[in-house]
Amino acid sequence: MPALVYSATRHRAALAEASDRELLAALATGDEAALQELIARKSRPLLQLTGRLLGDAEEAKDVVQLTFLRLWEHRDRYDERWSPNTWIYRIATNLAIDHWRSRKSRERGQEPFRLHLLRRGEAAAGGQLAALEESEVGAIFRELAAGLSERQRLVFLLREIEGLSSQEVAAIAGCEESTVRNHLFNARKVLRRELVRRYPEYAAGRQERREEAR
Repeated sequence: MPALVYSATRHRAALAEASDRELLAALATGDEAALQELIARKSRPLLQLTGRLLGDAEEAKDVVQLTFLRLWEHRDRYDERWSPNTWIYRIATNLAIDHWRSRKSRERGQEPFRLHLLRRGEAAAGGQLAALEESEVGAIFRELAAGLSERQRLVFLLREIEGLSSQEVAAIAGCEESTVRNHLFNARKVLRRELVRRYPEYAAGRQERREEAR
């Protein structure tokens, strides 16, 4: 028994030093310790992403738990052409979007979900959303993002908040890079409009900085 305990301890220590790709390879063989290591590594970033996507921390926990369950169930389906994060994020975001759609369907009678883009000309109001600090974006994103479609919300979070490349976002979202750029453009447009409408002090501050620069 002591030898078995020692062997298990050494195995866990080795997994702690392994790369994500090596963990997924171990997972494919049915190694439950590899799954536990992935849970330890990925839970926090997945909770942050799905929490921002869903706007609810408790629902995010449920989605992340289901993500790791799916990861285990589909452990032999990992395509090594993808980075580990791309594969894991795709599972998590698809589950989050499914959950969000289900919730929005239940809420539709109380608060209609806006899907149409802004009319031309509204984009001229206010400054660029990028002028805000990342912490400010995160703090007000949930309030402002009611007008985004699920894909716009997903692309904006992955590209602007998580800092992934357009190629990575396209792989996770299951679309072309050109589609990612379109979603990102439209998401910024909607958020900029809502920012100016609800937080005019940001637009005023931007205008003051422009005048000072003249």
